[in-house]
Amino acid sequence: MRDDFADLLDGAARAAVPVVRGVDEAQFGAPTPCAEYDVRALLNHLFHVVVNFQALAGRGTADFSVTPDRLTGDWRDRFAAETGRLVEAWSAPGALEGTSQGMGLPQHTVGEMVLGDLTVHAWDLARATGQDYVPYGPSLPVLDAGLSGLAPTARQMKVFGEPFPVADGASPFARVLAVTGRDPDWASPAERKGTPAG
Repeated sequence: MRDDFADLLDGAARAAVPVVRGVDEAQFGAPTPCAEYDVRALLNHLFHVVVNFQALAGRGTADFSVTPDRLTGDWRDRFAAETGRLVEAWSAPGALEGTSQGMGLPQHTVGEMVLGDLTVHAWDLARATGQDYVPYGPSLPVLDAGLSGLAPTARQMKVFGEPFPVADGASPFARVLAVTGRDPDWASPAERKGTPAG
């Protein structure tokens, strides 16, 4: 299970990093599928998640009360490096065992949370900035089951919105997005006007 999960997280990271690298600073103020975040705020949020979930992999604690601005200097390279550290942390023996001190949840659930954040927020950023994004396919069954189980609690905590209605034949990734409250067909205002995002 440990090696399998490490592969899933590594695949999600490899899909997310090019999206982050592809964001232009001129797009920082653009809206995203997360209504409360523009591109800059979402990048900082995802960066913060990647750093904090490294500590959670070792059953440490994390502070999500304040999100620092990490988008200075060579922030794209630093994001890539931090995702590498994230994968390494969750590849450690025992990382998926026991209960998280910081979250009070099973460690495997906490791992699925960061796998979901990397996957879904990479899509958010890609949609907001007009980039292509293909999620790491082998992770989708895990996310479909895991996020569906987390959804009731996540909605109570205002982390997920109400489920977005999708057709019975929707793709696995569309179901993942919908369970978090996202419209899988979300388009930026620029796209809706027929002009490139940003």
